[in-house]
Order: sequence, then C-alpha cells, then structure tokens
Amino acid sequence: MNALNRDFKILTRLYEENNKEKVNSDYHRLNFHLMPPVGWLNDPNGLCEFNNEYHVFYQYSPFNAKGGIKFWGHYKSKDFINWESLDSKVYSDQPYDCHGAYSGSTLVHDGKMNIFYTGNVKNIGDYDYINSGREHNTVLIVSEDGKNFNNKKLLMKNSDYPSNLTCHVRDPKVFKENDKFYMVQGARDKEDVGQIIVFESDDLINWKYINTIKSEEKFGYMWECPDLIELNGKKVLIISPQGIEADGIKYNNIYQSGYYLLEGDFKTENYKLNNFDEIDRGFDFYAPQTFVDSKGRTILIGWMGLPDIDDYYTNPTVEYNWQHALTIPRQLEIKNDKLIQIPISELENLRKSEVKLSVENNIYHEGFDTFELIINQNEDKDLDLTIKDGLKIKYNKNDNLFTLSFNEIGFGRTDRSCNIDKLENLRIFVDTSSVEIFINNGEEVFTSRFYPTKEQKGIDIKGNNLDVIIYELGKFNIKGE
Repeated sequence: MNALNRDFKILTRLYEENNKEKVNSDYHRLNFHLMPPVGWLNDPNGLCEFNNEYHVFYQYSPFNAKGGIKFWGHYKSKDFINWESLDSKVYSDQPYDCHGAYSGSTLVHDGKMNIFYTGNVKNIGDYDYINSGREHNTVLIVSEDGKNFNNKKLLMKNSDYPSNLTCHVRDPKVFKENDKFYMVQGARDKEDVGQIIVFESDDLINWKYINTIKSEEKFGYMWECPDLIELNGKKVLIISPQGIEADGIKYNNIYQSGYYLLEGDFKTENYKLNNFDEIDRGFDFYAPQTFVDSKGRTILIGWMGLPDIDDYYTNPTVEYNWQHALTIPRQLEIKNDKLIQIPISELENLRKSEVKLSVENNIYHEGFDTFELIINQNEDKDLDLTIKDGLKIKYNKNDNLFTLSFNEIGFGRTDRSCNIDKLENLRIFVDTSSVEIFINNGEEVFTSRFYPTKEQKGIDIKGNNLDVIIYELGKFNIKGE
C-alpha cells in the first residue's frame, strides 16, 4: 500500500461515516438494491464468484453525488441477500490511473482474482481529450485473497492500441476460451465510429491485438462496456453504444445498452453481427456486465442509471449526498434468438407476506413500500396498472404496445414503450424508488427510478381474467454500512 492508497482509504471511510446519517435519512434509499454508501455509483465492475463468495465491484465517487474521480467500490455476498460492504477497494493511486480507475472485469484463474481495468489520465493543457490529451491505460491487479488490491501492473498504453483509434479505449472484459485468454475493449476511432477491439494472450500479461468488431453501417461514435458471452451455443456481444438517434419508440435514452448475436469467428474478419436489440426499455439502465457462477448461470447486473441525463430527468437523492444503484441480478438465457432475463431465484428469499387476488374487472390493493407483483393474463386483453399513484403501465392489445409512464414522481421521466406479440404475464419488482418490469418471463424488461412519497403505496389494477400475487419484500442485510 502506498501513501496515496492509504490516504484515499482513510478519507473514503471518514466521508462515508460522516455522511451516514444524512444518506440513511432519505426515504428513497433502496431496500433490495446495492447503492453507494455515499456519493455516486455507476458501472458494475469485476463481477465474479471467488472462494464461494460473490463479489460485486462498481464505479464509485464517494466525495460527490454528481460524480468525480472514480474508484472501485466493493460488496461481497454468499447468497445475494446478505452483503458486506468492504473497505478493500481499487483506488486511483498510480501515475497511470491518477484520474480514475475506470471500468473493467475480473477473471478468476489459478485461484486468484485477475482484475483488469482502464487507468484514466487527463493531461493538463489545451486538449480535446478525444484525439489528444488522454491516456487510456490497461491495468492488471492480481489478488490472492479478494481483499488486497495493491499488486498493480501496467499492461497496455496508448501506443499499444491500433493507430486509427482516438484516446477513447476502455472497459476491458477478459475471458478464457479453450487454452487462450481474450480481452474485448470498447473503442472510438478517428472517424467517430464505435467498435470493439479484441486482444489475445497466453498468460494474462502479454496481449496481442488480433481483430476489430463493428457493425456494417456506423452505429454510434463509441461502444462502451463490451461483454462477449456464450449462451446455448450462441455468441452474444453486449455493448453500450453512444451516439444513436432515436427511432420511433426505440433508442429513446441518451445512450443505449443492447446486444448482437455474433455468427462466425470473433477472432477474425469472418464474423457477422445480427440485428442490434435493446436489453432494457426503461429510463435507467446502462453498462451491464455478466459473469458465470459455479452453478453454471450467466448472471447480469446493470447500472440502474445513465450518464449525462441532467438535461432530461433528475434524481432527488442528490440532496442526501448519494445517487444511483445497481439492478437486481438477472440470469440470462437465449430463446428463439432473443436474450431472456430472469430475476435470480435467490431473490425469492426476500418474500414476506403474500396476497392472492383474482381480477375480473378492476381491483385496488393498498400495497407495500416494497413488493413483488406477479400478474398472469389468462386472455390477451388490455391492461391498465397504476402503482404508487404515479407509475402507470398500459398494454394496448390493438397496437400490441406496452408502455411505462410516470407523472411528476418520475422527476422528468415521461414514457417508454415497446411492441410485444401478446401479454401473457408480468413480474414487477418495486423498491422504494425503483421499478423493474419483466414481461412474458423476461422477453422484455423495463428498469427505472421513480420517487413517490412514503404515503404513496397503492396498486390499482384494471383488466380481465387476471391471477395476481403480491409479495411484500424484505431488504438486504448489509454489514459494514
């Protein structure tokens, strides 16, 4: 541990402790989502299972709820319900990461955590920080215990990336295939075309550039947070592209997150990207990352937020010195060439009281602060649902249109929609200030923040021939906060 690392650790701990009372006085603190102890959270990082514990790192700026220098915050759990917030974090304590330990991933290999991330450096001067003035370094940390993250090594710097790229190369995701290691990084070239660059290694230290993956037509100026996974024998490339124009009800957020099915060989030019599809249709979802656990599940966690949204909508939690959270973990599958997201089964352990209802026309339930709502439609008909007096869900059978909308409790969030063939079921997770809607067993998902008052709890359902279950939900037990 160097002196800067030591000081960052002390300052972070003090700032968390000094702001604890104010942060926790906010009614909108979430019950079953991971949040920053104080300050700002964004991308999930380094997701892995190590020594029978799940580790969730995240981009963390403790000193400013609107962002700032980035560290990696750190939670761990054995069951996704009982968590520990850890002092062992990744700090920006070296010349090659002095302006931020940006996003990255963890590969568990030979009983060690191998953490890869982007070390951000912004040089002082008259630079645009796109084509000049920025260092985007790839850094490795090897940890034998999942607690100490001081063994850093600089792997790649600007001159190690293809010469046609700008200074925007970041977010390494590393995986093993057969006897080789591969790294994908997001990039922006000098023609402002988003793409993925692929590296290969035999030893996790020496990396060779081998390929570039991009769409046939330009699709945004920057691709962030890439993830290349395999589900049911199909390769899936997950990206978060920036610079996409809205297209009707598609691509309505400032930035998107979605996926391509990748055919062929990602290591060569002999590949094909199929159509891009959004992972989530809501207002607050970005930079998802996956990992495979010891049960063989591919689990995804996303950032329940977006960058650069201040001109569109806001989060009043800033007044309490915190902002943003992570989504609930979701197990991924591929069915009929479509990505399916299913809340992990461990979340059922949050269930408390249960209410079962049959709806023939309409019904009102007083609701709970936090709950899981399951609706099964026995006939494909219209559905209107209002939650906490201002979150509205509407399905119009004639248009096959599913819409999420808010009144003023959305704090600027208006409406988002998608088309579905028919509505069979909904599974909705409502926390104190978030909603995650899973349509037709996870074929489509909407994730959003919203901010009702403590008194707003009701559930108003208008539909025909519905079977409804409402579970009151408990909360995460988080040690160390």
